[in-house]
Amino acid sequence: MQQDLQQIKTIIARNKLWQGLFAVVGLLSILVGIVTLITLILDLFIDGLPRLSWQFLISFPSRKPEEAGILAAWVGTILVMIVTAIASIPVGIASGIYLEEYAGKNWLTGLIEINVTNLAGVPSIIYGLLALGLFVYQFNLGESVLTAGLTLALLVLPIVIVTTREALRAIPNSIREAAYAMGASKWQTICDHVLPYSIGSILTGVIIGLSRAVGETAPLITIGALTFIAFLPDPPIKAEFPYISFSWLQAPFTVMPIQMFNWVSRPEPDFQINAAAAGVVLICMTLGMNALAIYLRYRIRKQIKW
Repeated sequence: MQQDLQQIKTIIARNKLWQGLFAVVGLLSILVGIVTLITLILDLFIDGLPRLSWQFLISFPSRKPEEAGILAAWVGTILVMIVTAIASIPVGIASGIYLEEYAGKNWLTGLIEINVTNLAGVPSIIYGLLALGLFVYQFNLGESVLTAGLTLALLVLPIVIVTTREALRAIPNSIREAAYAMGASKWQTICDHVLPYSIGSILTGVIIGLSRAVGETAPLITIGALTFIAFLPDPPIKAEFPYISFSWLQAPFTVMPIQMFNWVSRPEPDFQINAAAAGVVLICMTLGMNALAIYLRYRIRKQIKW
């Protein structure tokens, strides 16, 4: 009996030792990642901050590094992200709702689920090649803002679908059963109860997906994004009737990562500083989108009372 008790104590001590070692290894792994990321961001800020100015933000690219700016790049980035959001969010959320709430459990649904999950891990250059063949050559959309937005929408779509399904799955079934007990239909249950409760998590996933898309370069280079643009697309709102114009969708474009890639590939050191400054602006845009996701999630969850 005494021998068995001693053996149990030995096993418990060994498990505690492994548990402590795992905690230390996990903590070190996190610290390595965080310290590396902070070091890179600090280095980028140190290099780029002296170049940041209002003139840098409102100037077009130039062959002279001291006169070059990122106006065309950040305007193009915003326009492309608008198209990406409009194309990916409704389709992604609707697909997620169908797969989670309506689709039957059969081999076809299983095949779709596996493909959607795997599509989230496909290299972005593959989406660029797909968009080049589909949007540019088949649909003749050209190398435009519309093509770029649809390309990034394909990239974001699996993330939105998976996020929507996870958010819907997290809602307790008691909410659905209570709605059915009150005579609500399936759509009324989803629209009035399940979707409002899960919209915070869905929005968080959507914005994180868009934050990934804003930094993508490979698919946009594949479909023909330009590296030097000295003009802006036509504004979407005009003073004369019909007041709304969609000609900006067909305009050539560039985005922030491509502008940075162009500057980094040049031998002049001043262009390297410009690239660092553009990187600071891109990081601020990404952090702003993530901050918006956190704020929306906090506000929406605060209003939910189970």
